[in-house]
Amino acid sequence: MPNLFPTETTINAPEINRFSEGEALFGRSWRFDFGAGDFILTPSGGVATAEGIEAYMEWCQKTLLTQRYRYLIYSRNYGSEYEELAGRGYSRAIIESEVERMTGEALLVDPRTAEVNNFSFSWREDALYFTCDITTVRGEKTTIGSEVKLS
Repeated sequence: MPNLFPTETTINAPEINRFSEGEALFGRSWRFDFGAGDFILTPSGGVATAEGIEAYMEWCQKTLLTQRYRYLIYSRNYGSEYEELAGRGYSRAIIESEVERMTGEALLVDPRTAEVNNFSFSWREDALYFTCDITTVRGEKTTIGSEVKLS
C-alpha cells in the first residue's frame, strides 16, 4: 500500500499571483454603473461586458468602493479602509497622505497594477474627492477617481 504521508519536503507547484511583464491576465468583467448601483445592460437586455484595460478599471473602481473586512466573500486583501478616517479629527494633510497610502495598498495587491501615483485632491464640505493615475504592468496609464466621506 502506498504511503499516505509524503516524505518529500519540496513541493513543485506553480507560484500563484506571480506574473512577469505582459503575463498578467486582464480578462473580462461585467460592466457596472457605480452611480446608479446597477449593472449596465445591452440593448437586448443582457449584462454588458468589459475586456482588457476596461475590465481592470472596473476592478479598480469596485476595490476602492468596497470596505475591507466588511464582506466575508472577499479576501482580507480586498477593498479600501477609508472608513477609518471618518470622525478622527485628522488634519487635511494627514487625511490626504492616508488616502494615498490606502489607495496604493488596495490597488497594488493585484498583479496587473505596476504603479499608483499623481494624486489630486478636492475638498467639499465633509468629503474628500481625489483622482490618481494607475499604471499597469503593460505600461498602460489611466486615471481613476473616488470619494472619501469623513462624517
